[in-house]
Amino acid sequence: VRGMVESEAYCIDILTQIAAITSALDGVALKLVEDHTSHCVRDALTQGGSEADRKVEELLATVQRFARTR
Repeated sequence: VRGMVESEAYCIDILTQIAAITSALDGVALKLVEDHTSHCVRDALTQGGSEADRKVEELLATVQRFARTR
């Protein structure tokens, strides 16, 4: 993108590239949420206690933060 801007590429082409990058990053973020939920949160819930509560609160805060940026 930097190179496109520096070479004064067509604005729509730059915006299209930014949209593609954003979409790819969203996919990575969703995969990380999935993996975190499947492993870290599930393990904490199995063990129970305050760690389980903390992991659930952390997950919910992360999802809320992620949703606000969209």
